[in-house]
Amino acid sequence: MTRSIIEPPPEPGAPTGPLWKRLGWFVGLAVGSAVVTATVAYLLKALLH
Repeated sequence: MTRSIIEPPPEPGAPTGPLWKRLGWFVGLAVGSAVVTATVAYLLKALLH
């Protein structure tokens, strides 16, 4: 039996993780995506000049 890499969604009514952890993931993903977007934009701008 192989172990699944992707976890299924939580059951209805299951307790969620702590708020600080969920907010940490949200902020981390938001900042990370902004950094990646800015990096790609500057690289594309450098290619056009």
